[in-house]
Formats: sequence, structure tokens, C-alpha cells
Amino acid sequence: MYDINTPKLPDAMRVLAVSDGRGDVDRIEAVVERAIDGGVRAFQLREPSLTALALARLCERLRPSIAAASGILLVNDRADLAFAGIADGVHLGRRSLPPAIVRERLRRPALVGFSAHDAEELGRAGAAGCDYATLSPVYATSCKPGADVLGPVFASELTVRARLPVLWLGGIAPGRLEDVRASAAFGVAVRSALFEADDVEGVARRLTALVRC
Repeated sequence: MYDINTPKLPDAMRVLAVSDGRGDVDRIEAVVERAIDGGVRAFQLREPSLTALALARLCERLRPSIAAASGILLVNDRADLAFAGIADGVHLGRRSLPPAIVRERLRRPALVGFSAHDAEELGRAGAAGCDYATLSPVYATSCKPGADVLGPVFASELTVRARLPVLWLGGIAPGRLEDVRASAAFGVAVRSALFEADDVEGVARRLTALVRC
């Protein structure tokens, strides 16, 4: 696994694959395996329908492959799984425990991320000691139909002012990565681009090659 004692966000986080919340653990495992083959090394389980026990068991299924690739496994909201060392970190949002409380109570090094949508939330994440934040939606996305879109220009302005590494999220696809590379974004978080792809490995290779070059 990555060195969780370093304060620098690992390069493995340049492309973060976020599961789509359908609760299909067999499908999640298949996508993760193919994404690893394509070079993706960071995964976030966003599965609100799964119980803590089911999510812990899913982490146990995924960890051998992710660990073998020196990857990172994060879970949404479930700080208890990060506390227990079942996941490498936790991704928090507006309805989660406050990130400052989670960071204070972590008894082991772990990554703490936060879902931000504006300058205020980015500022809160930085002040709370989060390791990174996602910023969304940068582009229109089927995951949040009708949501106000930031657009790459405004997202770039917010990213430059942020006090922590920022991953762009929302409508991210290989054809839009020139905007990301031209910005101060650390990397991207992707959901549909991988979990709805016919060729997961191929998309993963394009994403990792374009973001890291």
C-alpha cells in the first residue's frame, strides 16, 4: 500500500475511481480489477445502500488486488472503517461527520477527503485538515441532472485559491482532460466514465496517461 505517513497526497490519487452506488458488489469488483489493469490506483466506495458490515466485506474483497497495485481504498462517510484500518481513508460530505472531528479522532494515519461544491466548502475542507477535496460538478453529469455546473473556467479559479489538493469531478471524460491539465487541479475523480464504460481498461489507460503526462 501507499506510505500513509507522508503528508503529500500520493500520485496514485491523480485518478480516483468512484463507484456508482448501485450496490452490485460483483460488478464493483470486476470494474476495479479492469481499472487496475488500466493503471488506476485509487478507488472510492460510494455505496449508501450497503450496511457497514457489507461495505467492510467488500473492502476485504478488494484490498488484495488494490494492495498488490500499491493502491488506495477509500469509503464514503464510514469513518469507522478508516478508524479500524479496513479502508485507507474516508471521503466526507455535507451530511457526514465534520472533517475536523474525524481528523482529530483518527488513531492511525489515513486519508480524509471532502466533497466541495464552492469556495466556502473548499475553505472548510482546507481548514479542517483534509488531505484533498473533490470539486463538482465541473461539467454536466447524469449523476446530478439539473445541478448548477461550475464550468472549467470557474472551477480553475476556485482550484487556484484552494488550500489543499483538488480533484475535479462531474462529467469528467478523456476528451475533457485538456481543461484539467491546464488548471491547478491535482487530478480527477470519475464515476460514469469508468462504471458505464464498455472498455473499462481502455478508458482507465486513457485517463491515467492524460492526467499524469
